[in-house]
Amino acid sequence: MIAIFGGTFDPIHLGHLNMAKHCTEELSLDRLHFLPNAAPVHKKGPGVSTQHRLEMLRIAIAGNPKFALDDREIKRLEPSYSVLTLQELRKEYPLQPIVFLMGMDSFNSLDKWYQWEEITQLCHIVVYQRPGDEYTATPALSSFLKRSQVRSPAELHDCLFGKCYFLCGAPFSAASSKIRKAIKSGASVEPWLCPNVLNYIDKNKLYSD
Repeated sequence: MIAIFGGTFDPIHLGHLNMAKHCTEELSLDRLHFLPNAAPVHKKGPGVSTQHRLEMLRIAIAGNPKFALDDREIKRLEPSYSVLTLQELRKEYPLQPIVFLMGMDSFNSLDKWYQWEEITQLCHIVVYQRPGDEYTATPALSSFLKRSQVRSPAELHDCLFGKCYFLCGAPFSAASSKIRKAIKSGASVEPWLCPNVLNYIDKNKLYSD
């Protein structure tokens, strides 16, 4: 079983890495693919160049053999819809379950995503739920959970797609936007970034005036 984990990663921080590591271990994944977005349809664009975001990702995941960098969304010319990536991955991995890892904020808006129901027919949805994260029920999501939610990671291995699992996560005190603001103001960000990424940011003077 493999997973994909999308985002702008602007910059990638320890919250992202802990989330990916926890998912990999609890779900017994063979591989987790980090998928940096090129031009997210539903979010403001990234703050630094694509090249810098890719290099920070490479640095951050270099020590984990189960982590991989997938740059297909960076290379894609059309808008970065998740369903397109999942269609491609399903052709590449026709016999493996695919997990789509996301945070609670993303899951709460999943029914607003482009062709969201087709997404659920291409992969499993795994929601990383940190303490304090709340599920905001909508009729569409409630219906999806009623027929799809499972209580054990083992159930995700039994079929290729269509299930939803809530993964209990650890607290993390900062988002990428907060980290960017802290760097710009000259505040310490050491608790939030791995040392090699912080060194890269300092060396290239990223996120500062």
